[in-house]
Amino acid sequence: MARFMRKGTTKIHFVPTISDPSGPTVSEITAGTELQDELAEITGFGFTNNPIDTPDMGSAFVGKIPDEDTTDNSDLTFYEDDTSNPILTALAKGTQGYIVIFPSGTAGATPAAADVCDVWPATVASNTRIYSAGNEAAKDQVMFTLTSEPSIDAVVE
Repeated sequence: MARFMRKGTTKIHFVPTISDPSGPTVSEITAGTELQDELAEITGFGFTNNPIDTPDMGSAFVGKIPDEDTTDNSDLTFYEDDTSNPILTALAKGTQGYIVIFPSGTAGATPAAADVCDVWPATVASNTRIYSAGNEAAKDQVMFTLTSEPSIDAVVE
């Protein structure tokens, strides 16, 4: 497998409705909003396990067993548009849907059957402008709550 850079390869969509997150359809994904071209930063969209310590009297070593999986705080930061902003309209506070990430991109210009993606059920927790006096482009930050377990390596149908 060849190494690659996510920038210019990974594709991200916000999709309002997916009937089966383990196998989203092409039509469901294309009905959503493509995000990567206006995306400045991405944080989170990962999950970890909180292991439980299992000490016992027979050893000074403290073993662990797996426990609950939890998600990281997740947000997307976009460049702000001073004329219109369809991304922020699609990602209004309280909006529920799915963040669909194609980590290795798609086979063609648009998602197609057999492409592999991660599907994150999410609700927009906040949508806010980032103010800065620095020398940088205006940005908006959208924070998500991840509402259920993601489908990792889902195959598009």
